[in-house]
Amino acid sequence: MAKNVLMTDLQCCCQDPMTGFYRNGKCETGKYDYGTHIICAKMTAEFLEFSRAQGNDLITPVPQYDFPGLKPGDKWCLCISRWVEAEKAGCAPPVVLEATHVQAIEHVDIEVLKKYAVTD
Repeated sequence: MAKNVLMTDLQCCCQDPMTGFYRNGKCETGKYDYGTHIICAKMTAEFLEFSRAQGNDLITPVPQYDFPGLKPGDKWCLCISRWVEAEKAGCAPPVVLEATHVQAIEHVDIEVLKKYAVTD
């Protein structure tokens, strides 16, 4: 089983909406996950607008890909690069550490992630 940034078993991020590169609810990754969707984040309006402005619209539903569109409060497995970009811009969404893949600490210091930690 994959580990999270706390070095315990990776927990489910969200199943409604169903998230994860593999759409299994977990922020697992593999060789075909070029975006490295490993940060379990709780969406905020500010982050969703930031992401849309960067060319990644997570708000608008895309039915052909079974994507419902996200709203504030939804949890979603984000690409590590987008989260880091948002953090540098001052609008990173909160992170669920128990559901964030251990590989995240290869890109972001664990203490930074802890500053953004939420439990729900």
